Amino acid sequence: MEQMKRRKFLGVSAVGMAAVAGSGVLMPAIANAANVAGWPAAAFDAKKLDEAMKDSIDTTSVKTSAKVRLTAPTIAENGAAVPVTVDVDHPMTADDYIESVYLYVDHNPTPLASAFHFTPDSGHAYFQERIKMAKTDMVRAVARTNKGVMMSSKPQEIKVTIGGCGG
Repeated sequence: MEQMKRRKFLGVSAVGMAAVAGSGVLMPAIANAANVAGWPAAAFDAKKLDEAMKDSIDTTSVKTSAKVRLTAPTIAENGAAVPVTVDVDHPMTADDYIESVYLYVDHNPTPLASAFHFTPDSGHAYFQERIKMAKTDMVRAVARTNKGVMMSSKPQEIKVTIGGCGG
């Protein structure tokens, strides 16, 4: 039996892959965040802080609490990657725990920067991330307990020297 040559194998493989791709078998599904259950698409699409807060936490005013600690640099050299840490000092028991934490940048093109969800099994409401900031702005974290109690970090100004959202 004749051994298949490398070029012939590659040609047959390419034709086979083209046929499969052309048939629609490998067509990706359209990814759309609005179709994910529980995803606050309107909040992430909001262009103003009040709209983002209303769509994500159903209010525009939250009392500050020392329990919600936001740690970020006072000056960020690059707005494309500003390091932020949020730590909420709250019990994480089955009947009393932090359910969600939202991070807002007041005047960003989309003010809701992120949303994190926790369970009692999380053990601690804590996260670190890097966010994009268009310009010098105020950043705040808002935590919600499973009982609906809201608390906010003190808003912190971060000075951005090079904008990350087109600035």
